[in-house]
Amino acid sequence: MDFFHLFSILIVLSAGFAYINFRFLRLPNAIGLMFVSLLFSLVVLVLGHYFPTFKNSIAEQMESINFSELLLEGMLSFMLFAGAIHIKFKDLNNEKLSILLFSTISVLISTFVIGFVSFYLLNFMGIKVDLIHAMLFGALISPTDPIAVLSILKTAGVTKSLETKIAGESLFNDGVAVVVFITILKLAKPGTDFDIQKIAMLFGQEAIGGIVLGLVIGYIGFKLIASINNYQVEVLITLAIVMGGYTFAHYTHVSGPLAMVVAGLITGNQGRRLGMSDVTAEYVDKFWELIDEILNAVLFVLIGLELLIIQTSQKVLFAAVILLFVTLITRYISVYIPSIAVRLKEKITQKTILILTWGGLRGGISIALALSIAPEYNKDVWVTITYVIVCFSILVQGMTIGKFAKKMQ
Repeated sequence: MDFFHLFSILIVLSAGFAYINFRFLRLPNAIGLMFVSLLFSLVVLVLGHYFPTFKNSIAEQMESINFSELLLEGMLSFMLFAGAIHIKFKDLNNEKLSILLFSTISVLISTFVIGFVSFYLLNFMGIKVDLIHAMLFGALISPTDPIAVLSILKTAGVTKSLETKIAGESLFNDGVAVVVFITILKLAKPGTDFDIQKIAMLFGQEAIGGIVLGLVIGYIGFKLIASINNYQVEVLITLAIVMGGYTFAHYTHVSGPLAMVVAGLITGNQGRRLGMSDVTAEYVDKFWELIDEILNAVLFVLIGLELLIIQTSQKVLFAAVILLFVTLITRYISVYIPSIAVRLKEKITQKTILILTWGGLRGGISIALALSIAPEYNKDVWVTITYVIVCFSILVQGMTIGKFAKKMQ
């Protein structure tokens, strides 16, 4: 089966799941899609047990997908741009210190703590993994996803300040976590030297280069949009920013994810304020909201199907449950430590830290990064653990964050 037909099936399944959720469950989209995908995975596993040829057929198609190319060099660019285009500079400026610290220091703390704990825990349990691969897991599980939680928090009546902290932190920690993940992925290749200077240069090239590229393509896109008044062409220009920019980032070896975050911010602020009519802004918003929803739906379906081909065990599932609690505790620590510095400039209470902890859902980005890991890097182990954590995060935390936030008011 070629890629077009395979992708068509994924879209059909995603549309079906979205319909079931809207028609019967009426849960927030991300929560409902994860729940229906989970049920679908269980049904497929049962069918696969009784009809092995059915399971083998799906497994064969899944193994034909180059997840690294599809996710790291495709879907992530769209998802990060779609998130960035809706963030306002004014809101970011009011919370700039907390967003900066939570999206950098928090990600690094989380990556190393979860990486080391998962390495020692899994090896203690007899599941052999390398430290560098455990660090990959630490990086991919650290970014938070605000899509599911922000709409719930709005109905809970949280402050604009807290909304901005969650959205801004998530936007930038996605970009930072992907840079950390890609840096570790390059270091994980056999024969690579662990030289601190080399690591710093590699990280700097990815991060600084990505930010500069984002500024350049964002500015070019803004000037093009400002020079015309046609919503079809302007929407097409935003699409070109993402696809052209990410391709250019790939060949210049800089961070495409960070470039997309910066370009999205410029397009959503400078481009919207000075270059778009109200009609164009509405079409751009709706177009990128739809893209984001579609890609998240496809990711939930993909990880559900991936369960058919990964080899897991009771040991790995038990480790996943332990690491679920480790991830929550680490989330609190990684928010609390930077908040000490934040208190010098901005008001942040213990209740806010608790809401940030419980509202720090893991979602599409974590799934995408986990699926992109090569099989020889213990992919089966990391995908299983990621799936357990994301399921708990979206289904349990996502369903309870509204009531939790109200109690914290």
